[in-house]
Amino acid sequence: MDFGSINPVVLLASLMVASTPILLAALGEMVVEKSGVLNLGVEGMMITGAVCGFIASVESGSPLVGFIAAAAGGALLSMLFGIVTQFFLATQVPAGLALTLIGVGLASMLGQNYVGVQSPRTPEMPVPVLQDIPVIGPIMFQHDAMVYFSLLAVLAVWAVLKFTRAGLILRAVGENHTAAHALGYKVRLVRFCAIGFGGAMAGLGGAYISLIRVPQWTDGITAGIGWIALAIVVFASWRPLRVLIGAYLFGGITVLQLNLQAAGAKVPVELLSMSPFIATIVVLVAISARSKGGISGPAMLGRIFEAR
Repeated sequence: MDFGSINPVVLLASLMVASTPILLAALGEMVVEKSGVLNLGVEGMMITGAVCGFIASVESGSPLVGFIAAAAGGALLSMLFGIVTQFFLATQVPAGLALTLIGVGLASMLGQNYVGVQSPRTPEMPVPVLQDIPVIGPIMFQHDAMVYFSLLAVLAVWAVLKFTRAGLILRAVGENHTAAHALGYKVRLVRFCAIGFGGAMAGLGGAYISLIRVPQWTDGITAGIGWIALAIVVFASWRPLRVLIGAYLFGGITVLQLNLQAAGAKVPVELLSMSPFIATIVVLVAISARSKGGISGPAMLGRIFEAR
């Protein structure tokens, strides 16, 4: 095995790229769960965003149009989940699983005429001056706009949840929807908006895969990243900055296993491909073991709200 073929700078720069779709999807899901809603349909929204973004980008020739379409596609699919769970009071877990199945099937149908087609190239946006810093510059400041957007989104979500009235209302709804309703807050509207935001972010994460990481369409292109994003929310204890750490940790594992394969590691390829999911399970078990009484999220997480 030739470890000398692995360039640390390229490895770390690739880590940021590999982590971006996970980070976008996990950040959106964290906001959804902060409102007290458990949406297990992240994988379905991601792959729907991936196909919508890919088709829009190919047909328009613009990656920007693709990302806008991806956010819209993910948000629209999430609205279906929102209507079913918030207005028809369906149980959230099976509704989320159904959303994933719908998204995967819809993406397969829409993308069948685009298999093997290349998407327009998304240009990199190196940051002037900072890109010239030795080592740090090539790692952090020579990426496309979506990498920077994902980092800014973490800071924005953290600031909104911590310092704004909207963030306070969102957290209040997630902790005690009955009390929030009694105070006059529109619980369903708050949750519906959170669900839409989560869908848009998942759609952007999916489009990042189909437009930048793997700039062509294939069935199942998200390859389970949505499930990892769900696990990262728990790993991060529903905190935005920890979501960033978790996404980069699991993105790093993904990049490392690809580099080990390229370096000729004498480990079965199937086992290396399983490593991000194995790491996810190990981390969640470890967190659960250390948390007295189990992992605790927002008090109303997954519970149905009935206005009275």
